[in-house]
Amino acid sequence: MPHASVDLTIVVIAKECVPGRVKTRLSPPFSGTQAADLAAASLSDTLRVVSALPVARRVLAFAGTAPPEAAGFEVIAQPEGGLDERLAAAFEQCRGRTLLVGMDTPQLSERLLAPVLTEASWAGTDAWFGPAHDGGFWALGFAEPQPELIRGVPMSAVNTGDIQRRRLLDAGLRVAELPQLRDVDTITDARAVAAVAPDSAFARVFSDFESALELQLGTPSVAAVSPRPPGTACAPRPEFGTAL
Repeated sequence: MPHASVDLTIVVIAKECVPGRVKTRLSPPFSGTQAADLAAASLSDTLRVVSALPVARRVLAFAGTAPPEAAGFEVIAQPEGGLDERLAAAFEQCRGRTLLVGMDTPQLSERLLAPVLTEASWAGTDAWFGPAHDGGFWALGFAEPQPELIRGVPMSAVNTGDIQRRRLLDAGLRVAELPQLRDVDTITDARAVAAVAPDSAFARVFSDFESALELQLGTPSVAAVSPRPPGTACAPRPEFGTAL
């Protein structure tokens, strides 16, 4: 893994984990408070990983009161508007190489981000795209931010990722791809992501809640379905719209 600092800004876009406003598709079977706790764990994992990356600048574009884990991040407020406007606004606060990720992929790791963490990897690359398994995207990067390529992209469509990628290509950008990831929208997603990131805070919280649910029901929970391979994408979700 690279250890020398790379001239790169990483932006995490996220929102305060308030019950009833985050991870609403996890409730039921979990309570609104449990769903919010899972969102908080996912955000904590994301910030922990980004904090350790060898990059020049870390930004948290946040809606609400930033958590303690945001220490070391430059915190900027999200404006009002749709997700496309909020993503574009975050990029407008940056110059030069910038990669933006969301809070719904607690399996994020330095290994997964390795392709963008060297100077050489940016040679001949104008944009980076991280596809999500549900049709959205979990990461978007530019050698030089072009927020106008994000505004107007529908963020709650099954083909959000395809539309965003096409925007980049139609603008003549040379686009490189990051691995496909699965973001957390449903309990099936949560189980699959926890399985591939067993040491994460998200996995520990999910395991505790699922075990409690099984005890409450007296049977294995409805989540006892074999996890699917990790992937990530975009289903309409309050945390990061349908992308990120």
